[in-house]
Amino acid sequence: MNPYLMLGVAALVVLAAALIGVALAYRRRTARRAGSLHRLLELADRLEADLRTCRTGLQQAHAVMSLNPDLPASSEQEARHAVDAGLRSLLQQRIWIRDQAPRASQQQLDEAVAAMNATRDRLRPLLAALDRAQHDLDSAMREHLRREHDA
Repeated sequence: MNPYLMLGVAALVVLAAALIGVALAYRRRTARRAGSLHRLLELADRLEADLRTCRTGLQQAHAVMSLNPDLPASSEQEARHAVDAGLRSLLQQRIWIRDQAPRASQQQLDEAVAAMNATRDRLRPLLAALDRAQHDLDSAMREHLRREHDA
């Protein structure tokens, strides 16, 4: 066989292998970006649901507390402002996702995912505390109404 033909075939095989490697790397990169974007949007939805749950719980708690003068005064306005600030911050994050995420580096996407995870992690104990407080408040109101009914 002709040595030039063998060299040409070898070069063609090396070139094909390199192209396949580049294509696989590009596909992995694209899949990772798509996964990060999907996770970011999913986290934004979950965080919004958490904040709305918090808002609803606070509204219910303040509504119950406003019916009972024996309970301490609440800082309903402060709580409402805190939840609204969280929702505004989330809206800014969603705008960043819409405008910047398609061109963001993988590191920026990973940082955004980590930041949103951290925010949800900080919010979880607050939601749990709110749920416990709501339960305690409901129990106290039932007890108060029972005592009034018995009297």
